[in-house]
Parts: sequence; structure tokens; C-alpha cells
Amino acid sequence: MAGRERDEEGRTSTPLELFFDLVFVVAVAFAASAMHHDVMDGIVGESVARYAQVFFAIWWAWMNFTWFASAYDTDDIPYRVTIFVGITGALTLAAGIPEAFAVGDYTIVTIGYVVMRLALVSLWLRAAREDPSHARTALRFATGVSAAQIGWVLLLFAPASLVSIGFLALVIVELAVPIWAESAAPTSWHREHIVERYGLFTIIVLGESILASSIAIQSVMGEVSTEIDLILIIVGGLLTVFSMWWLYFARPSHDLLTSVRRAFTWGYGHYFVWAAAAAVGAGLAIAIDHATGLGQIGDFGAGAAVAVPAALYVLALWVLHYLPRGEGIAVNLGAPIAAALVLLTPLTDQAVLLTGLVLTGLLATKLVSTRRLV
Repeated sequence: MAGRERDEEGRTSTPLELFFDLVFVVAVAFAASAMHHDVMDGIVGESVARYAQVFFAIWWAWMNFTWFASAYDTDDIPYRVTIFVGITGALTLAAGIPEAFAVGDYTIVTIGYVVMRLALVSLWLRAAREDPSHARTALRFATGVSAAQIGWVLLLFAPASLVSIGFLALVIVELAVPIWAESAAPTSWHREHIVERYGLFTIIVLGESILASSIAIQSVMGEVSTEIDLILIIVGGLLTVFSMWWLYFARPSHDLLTSVRRAFTWGYGHYFVWAAAAAVGAGLAIAIDHATGLGQIGDFGAGAAVAVPAALYVLALWVLHYLPRGEGIAVNLGAPIAAALVLLTPLTDQAVLLTGLVLTGLLATKLVSTRRLV
């Protein structure tokens, strides 16, 4: 298992990586759906907190595998079998999400997460053995990840009063492991490959919004409701998700990964991009249910369910993509202004439509500013 070349030509996602992604489609959908139903039942704060926790497990496990595969990808039989073990862990995690939301029991989620992470540990141990030039880095990864998994298992038996503090402490440990490990000798991850992989996961999380929009269209076609409010939600939802996709993919991002430090900032910051994007899908489902007379949530709450994650998405892109490039005053001022305007939309009775219009306006500003009009 030798490290791949940083400047390797034609480095793209493999069929195994795409298969791995497919499993995470299920996990993201379960998390968004669980939050959707809890919010509709009036359980907002607790539901959002659980969503943030579960999404961390999904995001972190996916991201660690992706960066490993970018540096090491032998694609032989032992490697494939190990990835299948990780996929089994991901499916187990996904299966535990409903119980985590319903009663706060994270046992199954933790078991699935630990299985995924220990599969990665075995890959790092193999890399340490077969790539002597990066043995110290690989062993640091294996040691740090293993220690964190012991912590997650112990957390299952901790008193309820210590769970939140323990969770935050273990998140810090998990985030610190790659920084500590890579400081020994950076692995040979591939910029273009990483950007492509992140783009594919962005499409996965945006799929939640596409699904919600499809359900809304189905409701109209099936005559569940023909009120104008639902039609406007469809229009606003489509404008929102189309703009979110275009704002992310307006320019390739590999030029932002110019150093290990910037790569960490960019890679870690995508937690907010992806968690927000999937939450927009859940928010659209909430707005649709509200428009059809379901649930206990009010007008403001239904609008905020879309506006808050949409604003967070814009701000995350602003910090990760726009400011580092110095894209010009129009974009660098337009993004936070657009986020602020989106946050005001729940005060109106057409929050989803106005959110879509604001994001479309930001996209138009960006295209004109960068002279990329098609």
C-alpha cells in the first residue's frame, strides 16, 4: 500500500468510493427525516442538537475515509473487504438514527460509528507497514482514532449529566487526530480528487431538497392540496436548491487547497455546508407539511426551518470559497447580506419563495461579478 502521487493525472472517484457514498445517502436521509418529524411535533431544540450530533458521525466517518483513499487506494481484495466492513458500520449507524432521535439512545449509532472507524484503523496499520516513509503518520492516525473509539464506547455508560461534555471532548479529540498525525509527514492526498469527492457529497446532501420538492409536486398533482401556498413553496424550493448547487459549483475548488493548513480549514468547514444543505431538505418537508395542514408548527417556525439552514449554507460558502479567493466586493458583501435577508423571510408569509429569490439574486450577483454568465 504505497502512497499515490499528488500530481497523478486523471485521478477520479472509483466505483468503490461511489458505492461507499451510496450508503451515506441512506444515513443522511434518515437524519434529515428524523429531524423533520420531530420538528413537526414541536420538538425543535432537542431535535436540532441530535441532528448535529448524528450528522457529525456521518460527516466525520465519510471524510476520514475519503482523505485516506485519496492518499492510499490499492483497490485489492483486502482493501475492498475492509471497505465493506466500513459500509456495514455505516448501515448500522443509519439503522440507529431513528432510535437516537426517538429516545436519545445512541447505542446502535455508536456501534456503527466504531465499526467504521476501526475499519479505517486497520487500513492505517496496513499503510504503516507497507509505506515506511509515512509509517509515523499512519501510526499516529491508528493510535488517535483507536483512543477516540474507546472514548465513544465509554460515553455510552457515562451519567446523563456528563454526556454533552463528553461528546464535545471526544469531538475535539477526533478533530485533533488528523492535525497531529499529518504534522509528522503529510500524506499524499490529491487536490482534484478531494474536490471531486466533496462535490459528490454535496450533491448527496442537496438530494434531500430535491426529494422534498418532488413530494410537494406530487402533492399538487395528487390533489392533496391545490392552494397557491404549496405551489409557491415548490417554486421557492426549486429556486433555493438550484441556487445552492450553482453557488457551490460555480468554480472548481482545488485552487483553495494550497497547503495542509488551508486543506484542514476547507475540509472541516464543510461540516456546516453539508449539515445545512441536508437541513434545508428537512425544512422544505416541514414547510410542505405545514402548507397541507399537518403538524404543530406555526408559520414562523415553518419558514425558519428553511431560512436558518439556507443562511448557514451561504455563510459557510462565503467563508470557505468566496473570502479566500477575494472574489470582489459585490460577492463578499452580497453573501452575508443575502444570509441576513434570508433570516428575515420567516417574518413574512412566503418565507420559502423569498429565500429562493434571495439566493437567486446572490447567484446572479456572483455570476456577473465573476463574468461567468452562461
